[in-house]
Amino acid sequence: MIRLNLSRGPKVLDLGHGVTVTVLPLTSGLMMEARRRLAARPVAAVAVDLIKEVGRLAVTSWSGVAGEDGAPAPVTDATVDALFDLYQFAEAFERLYIGPALTLAEEKNAFAPSPSGTSAGAPDIAEPAPSRAPTALMN
Repeated sequence: MIRLNLSRGPKVLDLGHGVTVTVLPLTSGLMMEARRRLAARPVAAVAVDLIKEVGRLAVTSWSGVAGEDGAPAPVTDATVDALFDLYQFAEAFERLYIGPALTLAEEKNAFAPSPSGTSAGAPDIAEPAPSRAPTALMN
């Protein structure tokens, strides 16, 4: 059974080390847009590219992130990329934000209900039995 989260408001994620990010809900539209942007690039994307692209689309604000001058850094594509170039933040973002959505997709595929009918769930793999089987000899 899938438990729906009907709240569509922003969510705050604690990425550790004093850094929190406020993100939009991870909808199928957001994920599809991130994948579309990656597909337009000349080089095949790796996992960190997906994390960065989703971050660019989803992160609306943050705290605990400063620029080189020590002042709070604005949320821009460049600063999101810089944050997720740091492994611990990319891993935390993937685990807390992207991971649950991917887990749901895996569960959906693995545990989908079978179609109706007694033999609809799987194909037959055994040969049909003969119409009349011989009787056993008793001594």
